[in-house]
Amino acid sequence: MSIKRGPKPKAISTGKTDQRRRVTPENKSKHPSLKTHNHK
Repeated sequence: MSIKRGPKPKAISTGKTDQRRRVTPENKSKHPSLKTHNHK
């Protein structure tokens, strides 16, 4: 499964960003709660 572009979906139950998604190191500041992922 690859990283999907676009806004991160919000969890309906908590209203927080979907924790299963990953974010690139450049965008980590925009989404501090998500784990980083480096493309090879």
